[in-house]
Amino acid sequence: MLAQYGVDEVRSIMSSSLLSVCSTHVFVSIAWDCQEVVNIKNLMQIDAGLGQVVATDTSQIPYYLVGDEWIRLPGSLKHITVGPAGIWGVNKDYAIYKYVAGNWVQAAGLLKQLDAGGEQFIVGANMDDTPFCLTHSATVGYKGPGSPLPWTGLPGAVKYYSCGPFGCWAVNKNDDIFLMSLNQDCQNNGWSHIDGKLSMIEVATDGSVFGVNSAGQVYTSLGLSACSGYQESDADRCRTGTSGCYGHKSKWGQNDHKNG
Repeated sequence: MLAQYGVDEVRSIMSSSLLSVCSTHVFVSIAWDCQEVVNIKNLMQIDAGLGQVVATDTSQIPYYLVGDEWIRLPGSLKHITVGPAGIWGVNKDYAIYKYVAGNWVQAAGLLKQLDAGGEQFIVGANMDDTPFCLTHSATVGYKGPGSPLPWTGLPGAVKYYSCGPFGCWAVNKNDDIFLMSLNQDCQNNGWSHIDGKLSMIEVATDGSVFGVNSAGQVYTSLGLSACSGYQESDADRCRTGTSGCYGHKSKWGQNDHKNG
């Protein structure tokens, strides 16, 4: 998932509120060749997962990308996310919604940011930076009022939270970076601190990790690998994840991207 919440922090991937789509050779070349996407302006936040792209603009209008055409979705959202868990969003009052059969269905709870990139479970953070998780069964089964929605509170305090196939990443109010192993039932082993400072972090559906610092510079982790059979006690501090694990060497590479 590649998402952002807040205009100031997206200036490294957007210029004058215009969206740029960038490509890079993963862990081989970190020089991005960015091409401006036309036909839409004033995007405030964007998210991608499983080949789908959603976004909201400065008027809090949600969009879904079909081919090269942005389709306006109903409702008003300040944050939207797409991934294995479906399409979810929150509005200016922190109300949570799931996109079901062409309509937004409100879900219980209040969150300022959420992420659908996990293995069909939802995570998010509330206004007090408390992280939450919604189990796989509740996420997939939620159809509207009457469906169970047991949000699980998680330890720590985070302002932005994102999950992928091998684990979940978050940053706190001090821009500290953390990694958590989290399964579909929201069971976890707590947070592990990762070196570096980022103001926002995102995990793609292939497990790649990207982040933005307070100066708007874009980074990707160079010390990550998906692996199997490792335990927490291993020397490379590989963290067991949902279907694998991360071997992390706390090394971040800056992406030097070009527009045009």
